[in-house]
Amino acid sequence: MRKSRFSEEQIIAILGEQERGETTAEVCRRHGISSPTFYKWKAKYGGMDVSDARRLKLLETENGRLKKLLADQMLDNAVLKDLLGKS
Repeated sequence: MRKSRFSEEQIIAILGEQERGETTAEVCRRHGISSPTFYKWKAKYGGMDVSDARRLKLLETENGRLKKLLADQMLDNAVLKDLLGKS
């Protein structure tokens, strides 16, 4: 997946501009984003502040690491079962 050119802090600031009364079209045009991108961000980051976004990023990173560890452990278990079954 392609990395966004905007950080979470910037995205929250852009969403805040629209919440303060600017039109969505104006905010999108000024920042060079499409309306679907804006609404996707709003669904993900709407109502968050910067500390919430940082925590979300940390949790997503930790979740990815734990999923990788689980996959490695399951692979090790499958190999051991295979070896024990062939003996």
